[in-house]
Amino acid sequence: MTPSRANGSKPPGAGSDSSRSAGGGGSRRKAAAGPVVRVLADADTVARAAAGELVRIARKVQSKGRELCVALSGGSTPKRTYELLAEPPFRDMVDWKRVRIFFGDERCVPPDHPDSNYRMAREAMLSKLPLAPEHVHRIEAERADLDAAAADYQAEIARAFDVPRAGPPPPFDVVLLGLGPDGHTASLFPGTLALQERERWVVPNFVPELDSYRMTVTYPLIDRAAQVIFLTAGDEKASIVAEVLEGPPDPERLPSQRVHPTKGVLMWIVDTAAASKLTHTKVTRG
Repeated sequence: MTPSRANGSKPPGAGSDSSRSAGGGGSRRKAAAGPVVRVLADADTVARAAAGELVRIARKVQSKGRELCVALSGGSTPKRTYELLAEPPFRDMVDWKRVRIFFGDERCVPPDHPDSNYRMAREAMLSKLPLAPEHVHRIEAERADLDAAAADYQAEIARAFDVPRAGPPPPFDVVLLGLGPDGHTASLFPGTLALQERERWVVPNFVPELDSYRMTVTYPLIDRAAQVIFLTAGDEKASIVAEVLEGPPDPERLPSQRVHPTKGVLMWIVDTAAASKLTHTKVTRG
């Protein structure tokens, strides 16, 4: 079923070249020379900064008459961001009827399972906001046929953006990402087949160390976003943050290193503890 458009707002891909960046009200961006790295005091400040960044982008996009399209991440810091977005003052600063919610990855569990990213987002934010139900696009990762579920999610994204399902992925306004202790992001784990995917936007990905499948978006979709935001906090992340940002290129072992928006902005929002082992990365504090 093709999702409806709330309040007559334009589809994300309407009225322009499909290669256009979706963020910033549709302006074309050049790829940033390097990531923007913001360092804040603690995990709660990181979550608050991320909420503020999402509100800023939403207001800019909506001021151009478009819907905001965002892909959510799992994890504790994103969860706190979602909780803040569902509370004043952030919730009152966005027209939530003109927001579309997607997911960057999902565990292969039912949507009410404690491990479900969808369940986490629903409890933290989605159930508390006046979102149009048809604008919440979850990955049906509980299905037996994961290849079919991935293809169907790609088709659902294509319908929402009004673009061909077999072409290049559409440009999301924001893709939120976390950083695992092994350098993975979304469910792009070290050494897994999904790292090599260059055409499909969504794939099932078997993770040997977990002995299970995950559903994940792929680099082609992530790198088309107008803004990609990594959120991470805690001293246990300090070594991997330094490896990803300052270590030698090794994206097969450190999949987060391979995230490079082609025309968008790559931003890291981290706390002081997570940034404590950075030595030469240019950062903005506060």
